[in-house]
Amino acid sequence: MSHASDVLFGIIENKISPMAGKISSQRHIMAIRDGFISAMPFMIVGSFLLVFAYPPFSPDSGWAFARWWLAMSVKYQEVILTPYNMTMGIMSIYITAAIAYNLAASYKLNPFMTAMLSLMSFMLVASPQVNKMLPTLGLGGVGIFTAVLVAIYTTELARFLKVRNIGFKLPDQVPPKIKQSFDLLIPIMAVVLTLYPLSLFIQYQFDMLLPQAIMALFGPIISAADTLPAILIAVLICHLLWFAGIHGAVIISGMLQAFWLTNLGINQELLTSGQPPVHIFIEPFWQFFIVIGGSGSTMGLVLLYLRSRSAHLRSIGKLSLIPGIFNINEPVIFGSPIVMNPTLFIPFITAPLVNAVIAYIATRTDWVGKVISVVPWTAPAPIGAAWSTGWDLRAAALVLILIAISSVIYYPFFKAYEKQLLEQENPPEQEEKQTLTQPQA
Repeated sequence: MSHASDVLFGIIENKISPMAGKISSQRHIMAIRDGFISAMPFMIVGSFLLVFAYPPFSPDSGWAFARWWLAMSVKYQEVILTPYNMTMGIMSIYITAAIAYNLAASYKLNPFMTAMLSLMSFMLVASPQVNKMLPTLGLGGVGIFTAVLVAIYTTELARFLKVRNIGFKLPDQVPPKIKQSFDLLIPIMAVVLTLYPLSLFIQYQFDMLLPQAIMALFGPIISAADTLPAILIAVLICHLLWFAGIHGAVIISGMLQAFWLTNLGINQELLTSGQPPVHIFIEPFWQFFIVIGGSGSTMGLVLLYLRSRSAHLRSIGKLSLIPGIFNINEPVIFGSPIVMNPTLFIPFITAPLVNAVIAYIATRTDWVGKVISVVPWTAPAPIGAAWSTGWDLRAAALVLILIAISSVIYYPFFKAYEKQLLEQENPPEQEEKQTLTQPQA
């Protein structure tokens, strides 16, 4: 068993860690991750308002407050949904500009001008004018993958032209702002000559806009990413990286954000059209059902620490409780430590995997509602779970059950680790007796 664990830790340290480090520092992945983070406030506010438009009550509820809320939501639905339509409903606009901005900054290009170029390019292919109106279908969840690809393409195109000094040469006397605007002329022309013909070809050949065509290509991958095996693989990779000392959650979330937001956009579109949501694997599902209290679902472990006989673990429990409630668990991960600690390796991996299976089954069988709203990841898990599912209180109850199950999974390994620390903190009484009975010189 010891040899097997040594081999596993060697693979993690020598193979997985270096590869993960390269991936996490890759400029395009970092730009995508930071771009999604920059656009998140718009999505949170928009999702929050969506819940007001669709109250968490049955239409035949007899509660006076529920009847009042339902009546108000029907009467003022268009007014309530306008902020949603201008935030979450067109989230791909914010995403493409934010990704281009961050990628351009990493290349030392003008980030604002590059973001504007990307925004123009995205609107050109995702929302071409029809009857003097701009269609919005490709600006929401349907356009996320297009937004990512367009942001990367336009930024790389601008960089290509700048590196090769392709552009208008203006005298030094020209003000810098005017120079910056002229620097975009050639990139804009290049976009019109490349992306626009592609968009026209797809429109006339397949009767689709570019975002719809890309979604058709990514459809099988999106469906596969919403399955339990895919979720378990993501959880496993994340926690193997964490165990090696690499922030696995940052890497995994950066890679999955496009899928999460696409699934969320589809769920919200279904909700607004009067149909039930269908997708499960969305970021709040990860944050509030799988990694409760942070990666490893360590909230259960923190509760065990609070009553530990080990002074070290008890102090870590006290320091970690408040941050853990808000899903910040670096104190317990590095204070225990859990990183490269063979005693806590198995429960650190197992607890979130078990949570994922239980939560997936509960959601798939409609015991708990599906996610329809983006919630700040620092929301306490029971509140965040209920909020993200349209204030489904069963979601909060499931979170409490999962915390209890995580505690049970951690318990035997916690006791083994506690015993190790107690032996260090309190030497065996027998050794003390031997010291006392030694003859004095």
